[in-house]
Amino acid sequence: MIRKPLRPLARIFSARTAGENPDLIEHANRRERIEMQHERILRKTQRRLFMMGGIFVISFGVIGLRMTALAVSEPIEPKARATAAQILASRADILDRNGRVLATNIDTHSLYAHPRQLIDPEGTARQLAEIFPDINVEKMAARLAGPQEFLWLKPAISPEEKQAVHDIGEPGLLFGPREMRLYPNGQLAGHILGGTTFGAQGVHSAEVIGMAGVEKAFDTFLRDPRFDGQPLQLSIDLTVQSALEEALYGGMRLMNAKGASAVLMDAYSGEVVSLSSLPDFDPNNRPRPLTQGDASDSALFNRAVQGVYELGSAFKAFTVAQAMDLGLVEPGSMVDTKGPLRWGKHKINDYRDYGAQMSVEKVLIKSSNIGTARLSLMIGAELQKDFLDRLGLLQATPIEVIEGPTGRPQYPSNWSDISTMTISYGHGISTSPVHLAAGYAAIVNGGTLVKPTLLKQPAPPRGARIISEKTSRDLRSMMRRVVTEGTAKMGDVPGYSVAGKTGTADKPSPQGGYYKDKVLATFASFFPSTDPRYVLIVTLDEPEDRTGPEPRRTAGATAVPVAAEIIRRVAPLLGIAPEIEPTLQNGLTLANN
Repeated sequence: MIRKPLRPLARIFSARTAGENPDLIEHANRRERIEMQHERILRKTQRRLFMMGGIFVISFGVIGLRMTALAVSEPIEPKARATAAQILASRADILDRNGRVLATNIDTHSLYAHPRQLIDPEGTARQLAEIFPDINVEKMAARLAGPQEFLWLKPAISPEEKQAVHDIGEPGLLFGPREMRLYPNGQLAGHILGGTTFGAQGVHSAEVIGMAGVEKAFDTFLRDPRFDGQPLQLSIDLTVQSALEEALYGGMRLMNAKGASAVLMDAYSGEVVSLSSLPDFDPNNRPRPLTQGDASDSALFNRAVQGVYELGSAFKAFTVAQAMDLGLVEPGSMVDTKGPLRWGKHKINDYRDYGAQMSVEKVLIKSSNIGTARLSLMIGAELQKDFLDRLGLLQATPIEVIEGPTGRPQYPSNWSDISTMTISYGHGISTSPVHLAAGYAAIVNGGTLVKPTLLKQPAPPRGARIISEKTSRDLRSMMRRVVTEGTAKMGDVPGYSVAGKTGTADKPSPQGGYYKDKVLATFASFFPSTDPRYVLIVTLDEPEDRTGPEPRRTAGATAVPVAAEIIRRVAPLLGIAPEIEPTLQNGLTLANN
């Protein structure tokens, strides 16, 4: 581009030579340049005006078309479109083994405030306290009168509470939609379900996340949209759970115990049909954890899973089973039971003097510590530890609640000979009732390992062999006699052939040693004894039967009758028909022709 010079020097020089005035030429040149610049600005301004006019015409045309479309369409509620940034508020249901709802969701509302829009903060605080008794009037008034622009007041409220707040008439009190977790059965199976809370929260939605139990263990599955709301089906039977909890609670009160637990497990699949820990709680209103004292005294503490206890003589069944399976003894083999049994500075005694010798079967029936300790010496520390480990009694339980890993068994790091003897009758080793249930299922179901589970199993795999079928069969017969003529006579339930083993363990004192008047009473049972289908473990914490002249604390007088009442109630619900033996009349057996 050739740039035009600002001054026409050639014309100016020519004008000077000719005697003309050069200023006229320069003024004319300047005027010409100004006129050209004005023309360029005018053209640019006209283009911009045309462009802006076109934009306004198109915009108002689109708005007009949209308003026309809305005017002729049916009125419907607007729906928020899901985006990747939105909170995932949906959560799948939890069902029992028969498809009955254990946990589901309901639509509710949250309550929040815009303090700057409140007309009377102090009066609003007073009226809110009348609706929500947990609100402190002074603190709420201070919050509502503060400088904040936004305040959460309640994460979820009922329809009745919403209407009451609405009636206050304050423009600064607002509601947001919420999806809240509901447990329609209240406290029933509270420790299994665990409970939920709100995670990330927005005005229009909030995350519902698991806090404990299966809600926490399966939190990812329950919230994952890829599963399209597929429910989580547990192995729990709601009807059986209700009957078991009612009988266990009555037994705990009757025996003056501070706590109790029960585990009902399928002996072949490992499915937990019912599990209860008392005291319990309502997951709809989950209590706060204890900030002082013993955590095991909290209603949140799951005694069946987290409770790790010395379970006493219930362990004798494992010792007898291993000794017979190794071929060391038979049920009729005689064992030295002369007491006391001294080992170094340690001394082992029996509850009663059973004489110098007893058969292996009698050792189990009469619950001899000395006889069981001598069997353990025949087995040896290494084999005993390996056997208990294969039963899962030295590992954290794999049951599907978040508390499972916390119930890790405790046992001596140095598994000495004296440890071998005390562990043989359940002292010096601490496990949970769920561990004991799985261990008993393995030794009475024919000798195969089971894995405890809270999920319904369509086709459970066959576990590894632990003991032979013959040993399992002999053991079942021996433990049936524990009920008919041994320490569990109060556990017999007509028609259901109950078998099992009692365990009464002194509770350890925090100051060292053991309490003399505080025990943990356990009855590990199974039924029917000839073909076991279910294992039931009942434990009572510090029970005391005060109906007689002197208080009784042994498992035979406390845990056994409670377990019998549970079996009496749940066996028909489990579809087990009672076996009725024909009565004798005049020496003749009645029979159909």
